[in-house]
Amino acid sequence: MDDVVTPGPGPGTDGTDSRSAGAPVAPGTPDRVHGAEAAKLHLTLILVLALCAVAFRFEIGRALGGNGLSWAYVFEWPLFAMFGIYMWWTMLHGGRRRRTPDGSEDRSRAKRSAKALDPKYAGMLDAWEAHQRELQAAQAEAEGRHPPGPPADPD
Repeated sequence: MDDVVTPGPGPGTDGTDSRSAGAPVAPGTPDRVHGAEAAKLHLTLILVLALCAVAFRFEIGRALGGNGLSWAYVFEWPLFAMFGIYMWWTMLHGGRRRRTPDGSEDRSRAKRSAKALDPKYAGMLDAWEAHQRELQAAQAEAEGRHPPGPPADPD
């Protein structure tokens, strides 16, 4: 492993996440869980895998004993184990972002969708976004609060 594991910014003391979407992530320093937090994640994974293994063994015994419904659980418990491994990996290596072909980090969904949007549909996207803003403003007005974001254009 040639990656240097460094502590990344995490949740602030006020319960909010101090990481900003636009904050740069230096190459080779992924935002990765380590220390006591990583140990807790590893222990949780071990417990989840042990539970899934015991449940799988139990259900395969029941299925071979004639319980037809248990066959569904025979296949379900390994899927739970795979999901546990996926979640463990995601939480352990959280904060990694996709890299674009030019080496920069691709952070915004709008940026990705704008690149993939066919120009002939750009007007439809603008109309849809305006409609969504109108709906949010109407809902906010009905609930007696100020609408989110800048005021909508009176087109």
